[in-house]
Amino acid sequence: MNQKLTQLAERRRRLVAQAAAQRTALAHNLEPWRARLALADKGVLVFRHIGRHPVLMVGAALLLLAWRPRSVGKWLQRGWVVWQIGRRLRRS
Repeated sequence: MNQKLTQLAERRRRLVAQAAAQRTALAHNLEPWRARLALADKGVLVFRHIGRHPVLMVGAALLLLAWRPRSVGKWLQRGWVVWQIGRRLRRS
């Protein structure tokens, strides 16, 4: 029984060391992507915030209307598409 426990402890030690090496390698491989992933996370947070507060989208549309009346239709169409995509993603 004692030998079995010793073998299990040794196997556990090797597995823990292997997991640590894999974590280090993964962190090293993901380093070039860190800034891009952080930017993507911020974008996701912005979309979630807008999704929770749809009045912000209306406010942005009104600002566009005051700033460039001709381009409002195009931006409203884009906003509508983004809104629909967000709703579909939330359902799934």
